[in-house]
Amino acid sequence: MEPHFPQYLPDASATREEMKTLQRRVAEAASFADEFTFDPTRIGSGVDGPQSTLGPGGRDRTGPDAPVVAGIDQAFLDDAAVSAVVCLQGGEVVERAHAVSPLSIPYVPGLLSFREGGPIVDALAELETDPDLLFFDGSGRIHYRQAGLATHMGVVFDRPSVGIAKSLLCGRPRESVDGRPEGWRTPILADSDVDAPDGRVIGYAVQSRQYASSRKINPLYVSPGHRVSAGTAADLVVRCCDGYKLPEPTRLADAYADEVKAEYLEDA
Repeated sequence: MEPHFPQYLPDASATREEMKTLQRRVAEAASFADEFTFDPTRIGSGVDGPQSTLGPGGRDRTGPDAPVVAGIDQAFLDDAAVSAVVCLQGGEVVERAHAVSPLSIPYVPGLLSFREGGPIVDALAELETDPDLLFFDGSGRIHYRQAGLATHMGVVFDRPSVGIAKSLLCGRPRESVDGRPEGWRTPILADSDVDAPDGRVIGYAVQSRQYASSRKINPLYVSPGHRVSAGTAADLVVRCCDGYKLPEPTRLADAYADEVKAEYLEDA
């Protein structure tokens, strides 16, 4: 899988201001509307949740022409990233690929794609499968400049993409997210920290799983990366969770990244 728009590739050697300028260009190039050729109701377990925008029904999610979803996640060594990609079609793993790439800059909030983007490009280059949809462990439009990791990589590859974060980088939930039941969601609205009109919906807090006991699970923060709307992004994540907090593509990519990291450490 090769970059479609290499002019947007993140450069880890750029200055902070150059990085921010590129992110603004990426946000201008991104589309936060549904622009894909696959049937979204064929993805995942088929469970949309009570606030789904996808509508009822949908064709069989299995078969050789079912959409392929790639989950991307990373594990870290002292000075390198293990980038893992797991492709699922009809709920079955059809390919796994990875790359171990050097890291040249530390983590800086809001500039994650410049630390992890290059290693992710390396891992996607190892893929033989051509995925229809990319799931990233990181933010998309929920970002100071509306250009988080999922948006940046989505634009680079011009592929529908979704960001799934475990914490909220910026913006504000329309309602409190504390102790919500499974299936609940609320919009994340732009605030003064976001380069967008105040109150614009930039993603959703999604309660993908919840315990019945007093112990509580925090929501996921789901946002469109590229060529997907905020509502559809949330629907797609819910459809792929399959009883877990995380959607299967990124949950399996996380496990695969840890597996590769363990093998790498054993051989070191």
